[in-house]
Amino acid sequence: MTESMKQQRQAGFLMAKIRQVGERVFLRRMKGSGVEINPAQGRIMFALWQEDGISIQQLAKKTQLGKSTLTGMLDRLEAMGHVRRQRSDSDRRKILIFRTEKDKALERKYVELSEKMTELWYQGFAESEIDQFEASLQKILENLVEYENGMG
Repeated sequence: MTESMKQQRQAGFLMAKIRQVGERVFLRRMKGSGVEINPAQGRIMFALWQEDGISIQQLAKKTQLGKSTLTGMLDRLEAMGHVRRQRSDSDRRKILIFRTEKDKALERKYVELSEKMTELWYQGFAESEIDQFEASLQKILENLVEYENGMG
């Protein structure tokens, strides 16, 4: 790749801008629907909707959030009544995160809003373009995670 081509590549910049605008749009839609969590908290809840009762370590891996960031967010979600912490029966040192009944009602609304956001994201895309785009994003994520894990 030539030096001028490298200068023209803007993936990181574009992804950051997409994230900022996307979060603003999503927040506005959530507030309009009475959903009280923010998109970052929604990422945690989404992981728990897929697998409830997991450790903080597992949740950190699924959400790509640092443990200290995750702990603070879990504190807020617990105060809001969406999650509860419980010591593991098999390993008393391990804390597991569980959903609450309040969260189960939230899931339906949040999933509906997420589906509408996905429709907005992919408006005008062919199915094959979406598949290729998501495969490319997955590869970028894998590259970054591999690099981060090797930084030790």
